[in-house]
Amino acid sequence: MRVLAAMSGGVDSAVAAARAVDAGHDVVGVHLALSAKPGTLRTGSRGCCTVEDSHDARRAADIMGIPFYIWDFAERFTEEVVETFVGEYAAGRTPNPCVTCNEKIKFEALLEKAMALGFDAVATGHYARLAVVDGEPQLRRSADEGKDQSYVLASLTPEQLSHAMFPLGNSWKSEVRAEAEQRGLSVANKPDSHDICFIPDGDTQKFLENRLGQRPGELVDADTGAVLGQHTGVHGFTVGQRKGLGIEAPASDGRPRYVLSLEPVSGTVKVGSSTGLGIDVIEADRAIWPSGQAIDGPTECVVQVRAHGGIAEAIAESDRERVSIRLREPLRGVAPGQVVVLYRPDDQLGDLVLGSAKISSTR
Repeated sequence: MRVLAAMSGGVDSAVAAARAVDAGHDVVGVHLALSAKPGTLRTGSRGCCTVEDSHDARRAADIMGIPFYIWDFAERFTEEVVETFVGEYAAGRTPNPCVTCNEKIKFEALLEKAMALGFDAVATGHYARLAVVDGEPQLRRSADEGKDQSYVLASLTPEQLSHAMFPLGNSWKSEVRAEAEQRGLSVANKPDSHDICFIPDGDTQKFLENRLGQRPGELVDADTGAVLGQHTGVHGFTVGQRKGLGIEAPASDGRPRYVLSLEPVSGTVKVGSSTGLGIDVIEADRAIWPSGQAIDGPTECVVQVRAHGGIAEAIAESDRERVSIRLREPLRGVAPGQVVVLYRPDDQLGDLVLGSAKISSTR
């Protein structure tokens, strides 16, 4: 096949591209420029899509002997990912920009351009397994559960998955680094990126305040209704947050307070004890079914509400567009705006992704 290898400049995407070459495909490497003003250097594992990253990707492509290009997706990334991220926080929701990036940039914008240019598939360095069963794609957890990225890929459609390749799905991270070193790739020991790529200093609150300004409101005790303090915007908080609340007086029982809910219209942030964080019902909409098949009737499954963690057994029902989930055990820190992913457990092949949806409410 003609394969477009998305090369971020990291070790995973480099090895994924190399494996596509080894498999006999006609591979072209591409690095996505996602920032209008990319930094020249990374700071350890912070930052992404810098000039340094593009140079690392080019050097890896040169070693493989494949063509290499840089495509400017900065404007679309800003519109689809950054502005969506800011808007969701302004509305009192908690988004996951990595899910949005994979959905809107890597497997919509990039795939559209690749198909228009005659490529058959896009290969990435994601840790997830992909198979075709009875003509339909199956997305599963990777062999290395600690690096599994099926959660951030669960918003992809069957059509997008049919043109995707994840060469690292059956590998462990340690194996990938060792292989990169054996291949002579300079990124073999390069730190993994973490945090939000477009906020390299990690200060999300400052980033949002620069974009949204100050929107003063009150911190209110969820049980008594007492005003405990003031804040400069609900966008500075997330459900489950404990630190940085700015409340001087301790709780009457001496225990920590947590953010329980956000009301962006009134500017109210409700806080209370940790017992108020547990939820056992999730309502979600905008459901996507990667295999093309929605669940039928009450379905036993395992749900995940964060990229790493937030996992519980559950029973889910759906009318295809919306999903109602009853958890068998409470989860904490679940917020509207997060993505919930439904899995069918399978010890042999890796848990199968049934579907994903955007959380609209909890109780």
